[in-house]
Amino acid sequence: MTGNGQSEQVARVLIVDDHAILRDGLKSLLSGEPDIQVVGEASTGAQALKMIRQLRPDVVLMDITMPDMTGLEATEVIKKGYPEIKVIALTVHENETYLKRMMQVGASGYVVKRAAARELTTAIRTVMKGGVYIHPSIAGHLVSAVVQSPEPRKEAVKNLSEREWQVLRLIALGFTNKQIADRLALSVKTVETYRARIAEKLNVRTRADLVRFAIKHGLLAEEPIP
Repeated sequence: MTGNGQSEQVARVLIVDDHAILRDGLKSLLSGEPDIQVVGEASTGAQALKMIRQLRPDVVLMDITMPDMTGLEATEVIKKGYPEIKVIALTVHENETYLKRMMQVGASGYVVKRAAARELTTAIRTVMKGGVYIHPSIAGHLVSAVVQSPEPRKEAVKNLSEREWQVLRLIALGFTNKQIADRLALSVKTVETYRARIAEKLNVRTRADLVRFAIKHGLLAEEPIP
């Protein structure tokens, strides 16, 4: 219960991974969290889709590499059928290619397995609040390109100023207003103003909408955008 007597929302989680030992470890890791409940486990993408229809979890922890159906394929199906379900990629792949592909099909988070114990609960809580969580080492690598390397403007964002462009890309990488302010030497209030302007210019409403827009139009690419 919260201090005002209202119950906190419990995140109902489905774990999808083809390794039973890892699933057991993740379930054990999450079992001690009062606001997280593991409601099921699946070893394949097909099994996950069947369980989702039955269980309707809030969050799916999705392995990318599985034998019958990849996590990428399963995530795309999940988000088309159940857009309200949050998907967090849980993977050994620490590169931008997999990150971009998962975000393009609707994932809200990207956690590498070696850091799962440290990051997973934070990732779950972040996506439950409508945020985006990206493993820090990958996000940091992309951020350097955002801040240091100006890129030609795509048609989709031609009306954004250079600073709005930078703020949009940092939002898409999962950074908070405070973190963006620190990186760009701005005040939090100024970042909020930029976010409002960006949302108005791009005709989007939520942070998730901004992230999807950035991913769709290739705004997280390190290389210059043609």
